[in-house]
Parts: sequence; structure tokens; C-alpha cells
Amino acid sequence: MTSPLAPDDHIADREAFVAFLARLRADYEANGAQWENPTLNDFLGALEAWVDGSDGWYRNFGHELPAAGDWTFFARALTAARIYE
Repeated sequence: MTSPLAPDDHIADREAFVAFLARLRADYEANGAQWENPTLNDFLGALEAWVDGSDGWYRNFGHELPAAGDWTFFARALTAARIYE
């Protein structure tokens, strides 16, 4: 199973983020049974844990955690997905 985002990939703009989300959804449709966190509850729990420890992931791949990431945009997107049709 390949990852929808490689460690050195960069999402530069909204269109690239939308394309990434399409790849992520396609990966779930094709390989969801192989995901370690296939339910929404498990997925959100893993997302919470990963974001909390993400500085270690960045360090392991020789990158710095982006200090200026737009965390509010990401939070709004996740929140809106609960009700957006």
C-alpha cells in the first residue's frame, strides 16, 4: 500500500490540498480494510495522537515542524466535514 503523501511531499496551496484529500479518499476506498484506523473514531484518535507527537515525525525525517502552519484552516475543514454535503 502506497501513501497518499510521501515524507518529502509539500502541499503548497488549496488546490494541492484538495488533490491530496482526493488521493486519501481513493486510498481508503481501495485499501480501507488495511488501514490500522478504519473507523472515524479510531482515525480521529490517531490524528489527535499524531498531531500531538508530530515534532518527532518531522525530526525522524530530517525536517522541522512548520511553526506557521495554518492550524485554524485545518480545524475548520475537519469541523465543516461533519455537516457539509
